[in-house]
Amino acid sequence: MLKHTFFLALLFAGSLLQAQTTVVDVVVNSEDHTLLEAAVLEADLAGALSGEGPFTVFAPTDDAVTALITALEITAEDFLALEDLSDILLYHVVNATALSTDLADGQMVTTMLGADVTITIMDGSVMVNGATVTSADITADNGVVHVIDAVLLPPAPETTTVVDIIVDSEDHTLLEAAVGAADLVEALSGEGPFTVFAPTDAAITALVEALEITAEDLLALEGLGDILLYHVVNATALSTDLSDGQMVTTMLGEDVTITIMDGTVMVNDATVTVADITADNGVVHVIDAVLLPPTPEVTPTVAEIIANSPDHTVLAAVLDSTDLDVALSGTGPFTVFAPTDAAFDAVDPMTLLSLLLDNDALAAVLTYHVAGDSVMSTDLSDGQVITTLNGGDVTVTIDGGSVMINNAMVIVADLVGSNGVVHVIDAVLLPPPPAPATVVDIIVNSPDHTVLETAVIAAGLADDLSAEGPFTVFAPTDAAIAALPAGALEALLADPTGALAEVLLYHVVGAAALSTDLSDGQLIATLQGGDVEVSIDGMGVMINDANVIVADLVADNGVVHVIDAVLSLPTGVEAVNLSSLFEVYPNPTTDVLRWNGIAVDRIQVLDAQGRVRIQTSNPANSIDLSALESGVFMVVIEAEGQRAVKSVLKH
Repeated sequence: MLKHTFFLALLFAGSLLQAQTTVVDVVVNSEDHTLLEAAVLEADLAGALSGEGPFTVFAPTDDAVTALITALEITAEDFLALEDLSDILLYHVVNATALSTDLADGQMVTTMLGADVTITIMDGSVMVNGATVTSADITADNGVVHVIDAVLLPPAPETTTVVDIIVDSEDHTLLEAAVGAADLVEALSGEGPFTVFAPTDAAITALVEALEITAEDLLALEGLGDILLYHVVNATALSTDLSDGQMVTTMLGEDVTITIMDGTVMVNDATVTVADITADNGVVHVIDAVLLPPTPEVTPTVAEIIANSPDHTVLAAVLDSTDLDVALSGTGPFTVFAPTDAAFDAVDPMTLLSLLLDNDALAAVLTYHVAGDSVMSTDLSDGQVITTLNGGDVTVTIDGGSVMINNAMVIVADLVGSNGVVHVIDAVLLPPPPAPATVVDIIVNSPDHTVLETAVIAAGLADDLSAEGPFTVFAPTDAAIAALPAGALEALLADPTGALAEVLLYHVVGAAALSTDLSDGQLIATLQGGDVEVSIDGMGVMINDANVIVADLVADNGVVHVIDAVLSLPTGVEAVNLSSLFEVYPNPTTDVLRWNGIAVDRIQVLDAQGRVRIQTSNPANSIDLSALESGVFMVVIEAEGQRAVKSVLKH
């Protein structure tokens, strides 16, 4: 099909121009060259060979190609997929017109591959390499085709690598073994270019004897690859390219020094005894000694900087006692703010003693001095906040030439280690006390919220508000609750999981809303279902008619704002005791929750985060909770303009 398509394209082109025949047409129109045609198309040479030319094509028949495929034990598809298919074809093409009368016995003809074919003429037969021309001088407008009975295979290119030079040298058997042991044969047989300073067997034997090891020990050295790469330059450097005092960078990344005196070339302390043995991928210079790489300078870790400092004996000791010295010897990077011995002396003795007796507390203080990054003094800026491994933040203050970390002054900066940097400070940094775990903890720990604490517990909301959250709680003080009308609190407490729970949930939002998140006129939906309104003016922030008197008491699961009044439920929604009229069962439940025969307008199921998980209007007398996970849920019931809240445990 491809052949016919190509041929039709040629016919169409012929309708535009006067008919022209190319060497490609000759191949395409031949019944004996279907495989050659496929190969020309596969190698994308049809366009090139349809050009102006002139070309001479030695065209192997299908039988010739089939014979090659059979000899190679491959399929025709494999042949067409050969990586060097184009090279094989170009070895059959000459960029000139060579009729049979132009050929002479012994003639060398250069093909488009750049390699030559040899013409042999004997008893009237013309041979191209080992192939016989069976049909000659099939002319086209852009050249001529000679049919041949065998495929011409290009000669394999002869290349010599620096590895070949070493392998073929009788004086480099140990170097050959070392290159093999270090798995560098393939790399040094690559394109390069390379310059190899090649120590002789005598040179390597002298090193082995000096180190008092065996040749086998040398080949097993962990750093053998580094030693060999110190003898190789990733460039071609002939002896004429070298100059006295020249520093040449090796593939190890370290330099060797060239010394030239009275015609003698030295590489470090080794003499070049034979120079400029060239290969296709570089050059080899024979030397009479092994080049040993310089010993790398070992940079201490931040832990070692502290351990080696005469001013940090206490810090070194407490790091050791908490095993943090091991951590600070790791990869890092770390920035350590390192208090001196004098800084520890200034800490209250009882505080220091309590830390030394509590390894966890001591570790918390020490990690408050470490950041998980390498922060140089030039990276610090005034007001910058850096989070430590403790999880708490330290604040940078820069005033003139003084740098402060919290209340400690940096007295020595930028002691650089292999895994970070140490800044010496003149005071011990004490982390701030941890934030309360939950909004309930804030209420429980507040002397102004004893009544609210009692109410939250009585309503069965303590566990719910200790969940992941986040929550925002508008927390009325004891004084605010005491200002309620006479009997109001008692009435609420008489129905703790009903009316009281509903009032309390009207003080809770299922999201974290800091004071900076609030805006004037904002409406915020509460877990009770009703909205509270935010008012902000020059006098402060109000939630409905209550003033926020303390804002942003942050917990891990939300935030508490203290208010000076109890928030009244929205107009038209009365918190009533529906317990005598409305009961849910079974409680706890595993799936279906039912209630008695009261008509319900709407029912909502909220999770501990205040999210509405189920909502339905005019339900019958049951709702399916089986799709919910285990936990405590608030069931909000609306009936006849009234609302009640029931706490339900789902297993």
